[in-house]
Amino acid sequence: MFPGGPVADPAGSHHERRIRSFRPRRGRVTPGQGDALRRLWPAWGLDIDGLRPLDLGELFGDPELPVVLEIGFGMGEATAQMAGADPGTGILAADVHTPGQGNLLALAERNELSNIRVANGDAIILLREMLAPDSLAGLRVYFPDPWPKKRHHKRRLIQPEFVALAATRLRPGALLHCATDWEPYAEQMLEVLTASPDFENTQSDGGYAPRPDFRPLTKFEGQGLDKGHRVHDLIFRRKG
Repeated sequence: MFPGGPVADPAGSHHERRIRSFRPRRGRVTPGQGDALRRLWPAWGLDIDGLRPLDLGELFGDPELPVVLEIGFGMGEATAQMAGADPGTGILAADVHTPGQGNLLALAERNELSNIRVANGDAIILLREMLAPDSLAGLRVYFPDPWPKKRHHKRRLIQPEFVALAATRLRPGALLHCATDWEPYAEQMLEVLTASPDFENTQSDGGYAPRPDFRPLTKFEGQGLDKGHRVHDLIFRRKG
């Protein structure tokens, strides 16, 4: 659909089939998003195929640039805002939503944000197969799918196995920052992260954190707050 752009299933059959925490979504792509995918993907995009290690210094053109991984960025507006506010940090933004990938690429070009790269595919494979130990300066998971039905809780991303994997890729002192407006999921996140031997809560009371200034308030989040929804931020630091 987009020559030279993101492919539908980049890892293919190279890795085991397992319960996934996301629903692959291609969606309707606008002409502007499609144009951005065709033109910008070869330079600013990558498919998560799990077949090769990823050199973040080469990817961003700066071996000294600290890189934060963001898993799930929606349409990319908040990601673009964070990149613009902190040009000294690279953001590797991973998602499976094709319109969002195109939209974020378009925002990066429009706002001259050279510190964004867009990854297409399964973030677990990216972490496990393609990123080196201690290579990340941070990890952000904002508003992941809450999988509210009890039988689907096993699909939630924030599980002990994921947290243990993330710890191996985060450098000591790096922050793992999660946010959700689904209270039962927030409670699970807090329980899982608190139990991890690799992380410590940045909050002295062991609870949730106030929204930091660097995480923008999105339109979707604002609408939820207007309806009385509570948003929980969890900020944990990699020990070591």
